[in-house]
Amino acid sequence: MYIHLGGETTVRDCDIIGIFDIENTSVGKITREYLSASEKRKAAVNVSYDMPKSFVVSTRDGRERIFISPIAPATLIKRCNKYL
Repeated sequence: MYIHLGGETTVRDCDIIGIFDIENTSVGKITREYLSASEKRKAAVNVSYDMPKSFVVSTRDGRERIFISPIAPATLIKRCNKYL
């Protein structure tokens, strides 16, 4: 199944590694460094120009991608759980 992350972006639910609250997790130094490194290597994608609320870590064909989403993490988790 595909999960809508915002804008025109969808990702397969089986490719999702984790869904994180950007406000709570970005206060940590390690997470900030991880997101910054992902942006530098062009692995991070901002799916909308709206205020980001979550980021989704996914992998496909061995490539890691980070999707920065305006949708609350609880909503994304509900969308994933709906198909389990």
